Amino acid sequence: MLLTRLFRRRSGRLLALLLTAALNAWAGATPPGVHPPSAPASPLAKPQSAASAAEDDSAAEDSANLSASARRIYDIGRPRLLQVRTLLRDQDSQASVGSGSLVGADGLILTNYHVVSQVALEPQRYRLNFQTVDGVTGALQLVAFDVVHDLALVRMAKPPAAVAARGLFEFRPATTPLAQGERIFSLGNPLDVGFVVVEGTYNGLVERSFLPQILFSGSLNPGMSGGPVLDDKGHIVGVNVATRRDGQQISFLVPAEFAQALIARSAQAKPITGSVEAEMARQLLAHQQQLTTRFVALPWRETKHAHYSVPVPQEDFMRCWGSSNPSESKGLSFERSDCQMDTAIFINESLRTGDLAVRHEVYDGSKLGALRFAQEAGQSFRNEGMGRRTHDLSAPKCEEDFVESAGLPMRTVMCLRAYRHLPGLYDVAVLSQSVDAKTEGVQGRFDARGVSFQNAMLLASHYLQGFAWKRSP
Repeated sequence: MLLTRLFRRRSGRLLALLLTAALNAWAGATPPGVHPPSAPASPLAKPQSAASAAEDDSAAEDSANLSASARRIYDIGRPRLLQVRTLLRDQDSQASVGSGSLVGADGLILTNYHVVSQVALEPQRYRLNFQTVDGVTGALQLVAFDVVHDLALVRMAKPPAAVAARGLFEFRPATTPLAQGERIFSLGNPLDVGFVVVEGTYNGLVERSFLPQILFSGSLNPGMSGGPVLDDKGHIVGVNVATRRDGQQISFLVPAEFAQALIARSAQAKPITGSVEAEMARQLLAHQQQLTTRFVALPWRETKHAHYSVPVPQEDFMRCWGSSNPSESKGLSFERSDCQMDTAIFINESLRTGDLAVRHEVYDGSKLGALRFAQEAGQSFRNEGMGRRTHDLSAPKCEEDFVESAGLPMRTVMCLRAYRHLPGLYDVAVLSQSVDAKTEGVQGRFDARGVSFQNAMLLASHYLQGFAWKRSP
């Protein structure tokens, strides 16, 4: 398995804008599969200079050195690298596959939480198995997990007699941090076709991310999740976790420090035999408390609209994308801002949580007239969905009211949904629309997933306080 990260685009207009920009950027590029005509060949071949020959020799030497490093790293990791398989309870058919690292002499293995999530949540339907590079197989037991950082520990139910002879992966000392551009090596079993080593580059931590992740210039593929990423000494510096479908050779790693912390507190733990939901809820509640505290401490950004102040968040751990539609034909123009976090916490294939999103649209309907503008604005408000049906969450309970924020009267709907199996957690959505003017207005929405009831109320209040009516100078 391998998680994928995509910026969600809730607006078709925003997607069209981005596609238009991309097409414009590509307009002068050579289409894929089409080669530009070659320049006419010179009648006399020019001899290669000594300098260019030396450069070619140097490049060849560098390439040989990198290949030698990859072979050496693979040789180091080979006996300690495993495939982690989720099997159906009563047969050997695979439901999912990932990778893992041998980190304990008793058969302790480090992997991703999402690799073992089916067994964690539905042990009556699934079981775990491992296979080494040289074909040794056996059963695994879930020992511990860190759902926030997508890590898990599993242990061989009956470690082979020779497991200690395989050696253990060690972690790079915290006193020797990686340098930007340093070569690192990812190991795993992509697509269940064989064990591989992927060379790539360490590029520091992802910018504007609430959860620390390493930006890796290398190609990860499904099946590599949970595999180790090593430095040139064979020490673990990270764990494979995710890739981007809309990018090329852009992948993400969990920093080794979180894996070390999980091992330190859980290496001696007994296998988990009961429900994991209480422990999972505890971890998620701690995460949402940190997220809420940081978010409400940040002031809203100043907006330049002549009549409205709207809650646009800082981009400390969010990214904001904007679009506009000065439509002369339809008479309604608007500007839109869509801000959201890049990271969300994986629970299962249908549920991600632990993130925030804020967006708004400012409308100018002066060319429509009051009646047509009221129809357009009302339709936009009614078109907002407040949560699709899912077995993970209760049906939304919504309240509608008219409120006033800093002199701006607003129609507001707040909806709350409870997590069925994670006690104490809720999703909250707040939708607001100004009702102060006949031919202009602002509509906004705030979403928080996986927060406590108290923080849901706090976040909703904080969001609504970001709206205000600006007095004319």
